[in-house]
Amino acid sequence: MPTGVALRDPREQLFDAAERVLLRDGANALTSRAVTTEAGCAKGVLHRHFADFDAFLAELVLDRIGRLDAQSAALRDTAGTGTVADNLTGALADLFGSVAVAIVGLVISRDALRTRLRGTTPTGIPLLTEATAMFTSYLAAERDLGRIAPDADVDTLARTLIGAGHLLAAGQTDPPPETEAFHRVATTVVAGVTRVPPPPG
Repeated sequence: MPTGVALRDPREQLFDAAERVLLRDGANALTSRAVTTEAGCAKGVLHRHFADFDAFLAELVLDRIGRLDAQSAALRDTAGTGTVADNLTGALADLFGSVAVAIVGLVISRDALRTRLRGTTPTGIPLLTEATAMFTSYLAAERDLGRIAPDADVDTLARTLIGAGHLLAAGQTDPPPETEAFHRVATTVVAGVTRVPPPPG
């Protein structure tokens, strides 16, 4: 195993290596040695950048949560365009790619990791909680535009989408669920609340 490889962006390369281990071997196989072996670097590299392995895992999850900001902005930008169901379908398929599902599985499987993440995600499951807020924000925007019923409970709709999407993807081996499966979820969840807004007058 190479031990002196210079990493151009050590944190990101270690994060990417951890994801590959997660996807290939599962959460139980994720150890500091497995990560550094996958990254092709000395074990000490990880400990130079993180206090311990739990700190590394927490930063991995927080990094992936941070990536939701761009997804959330992109989803909000679709408000008022296309169809609500199609917009939700794309967001669900992007969110529940195999990496996100693996990260959620990691969080669920490690009590110490969830405890560390309580500072940023006090309730719920980290990543899924932030993703729910992303869907709530989008649905609220569509409600403001008249494409969702004014009395729609967008919080519950968002939680339903996240729960159904996660159940669809969890435990799924490659390839991930097809887009059509997510479309059926989205269409069913919002079927009773979508509206055609009146033309501007």
